[in-house]
Amino acid sequence: MSLEQAGVPTVAVHTNAFARLARSTARTAGMPTTRQAFVPQPIVGRTPVELRDYIEGNDPVSKRPFMQEIIEGLSFPLTDEDMKGLSFERSTPRLLEPDTEDNLQALFLENRWTDNFPIILPTEERVEAMLKGASHSPDEVVGQLKPTNFREAWEFTVEKVAVNAVMAGAKPEYLPVILALAASGQSARSSSTTSFAMLSVVNGPIRDEIGMDSGIGVMGPYNHANATIGRAYNLLSVNLQGGSVPGDTYMGSLGNWYNYTATFPEAEERSPWAPLHVQKGFKKEESTISNFFGGWYTHAGYGPRETWQEKMRHAMAAAEHYNPPLFVMDPICARGFADLGYDTKEKLIQWFAENGRLPAREYWDNQWIKTLVHPLAVAGVEPYATRLKAAPDEMVEMFRPEDIHIVVAGGETQGAWKMFGGIYRGNATHSIDKWR
Repeated sequence: MSLEQAGVPTVAVHTNAFARLARSTARTAGMPTTRQAFVPQPIVGRTPVELRDYIEGNDPVSKRPFMQEIIEGLSFPLTDEDMKGLSFERSTPRLLEPDTEDNLQALFLENRWTDNFPIILPTEERVEAMLKGASHSPDEVVGQLKPTNFREAWEFTVEKVAVNAVMAGAKPEYLPVILALAASGQSARSSSTTSFAMLSVVNGPIRDEIGMDSGIGVMGPYNHANATIGRAYNLLSVNLQGGSVPGDTYMGSLGNWYNYTATFPEAEERSPWAPLHVQKGFKKEESTISNFFGGWYTHAGYGPRETWQEKMRHAMAAAEHYNPPLFVMDPICARGFADLGYDTKEKLIQWFAENGRLPAREYWDNQWIKTLVHPLAVAGVEPYATRLKAAPDEMVEMFRPEDIHIVVAGGETQGAWKMFGGIYRGNATHSIDKWR
């Protein structure tokens, strides 16, 4: 856009896998006739000869010669239609017309208002009952969300959050937690091609007040509060941000089942360490949610056994380089590490940071590292600049200590641990109490 405004003609070039996304981006930005051309996917790992064949061949979307698309896009003058742009109708009715249960379920499914499971229909009576779970006005603005960076943020109210809480099957007493998740400004439905999801941890007294369970099956479908709070967060991240449509606003190649529900409480009372929210500056008696953007990979193990150090080094080395680990440890496992002298999470995290290493060649041979970290290294930002100077076979640390987190949860039937990709972005811990 800035080049066009400066009088420099431009044509955007994309791979054909992103054709719908590119066109949707232009449309929602009010520029539906933006000049675009496409080459085949993939481009990574292709030889110069293969890439030249892309350029000299046909555009896989228009079926016309690629260079002809470029030449015409750069040389054809803008029309009145180009300059007019596009506007959108953003108003939606508050209520639907009455209909049968089956027809309404079909309507919600057809319009992508669900997670493709049946929902509890949000009648006026049910929404009114849900709103009693918090003391806030139905028309109070909660926050904003958007499915992708190119979309504008949608503003939404307490009532709209309550609607999605009803749909998820949540109880009114869960509403403050769901409101805090909605107010975080972080969507549970990322658009990333790497199929990220949001993992949310609940801390503080509200865990027991609403019957959340940090024990057996803590991360599975075994507790009503755990499951429906996570489901509500994902539903509102579809309906209150303008959609989560594959090929349009969602480009996850593999998808992620954590998008169904991924909210769980920390077992604070059974942990040898300070709870997560206290680590983040909150008081123990305060209730909070903490969001971790990731869920892209999972490793698991038991311990600490005799060879726990070797196991952890292997797991850390196998982690996605850009996505630091969130460890969820059963209390048995956590106490085992405490008995070894790691009497704080920080001490164990420091060990993880110092021992999570890769040869520099392998570290830099990563899509996300090349795209997002390499520019920081070139600009002299540490510790990335030092990693860039390392010899190809020199071992470099993958993660900073402040990027690694530990949460204690589980039923104490085994000293198990799981390691998830979990990026903690800035201040990602938020108060639940303010939404009571």
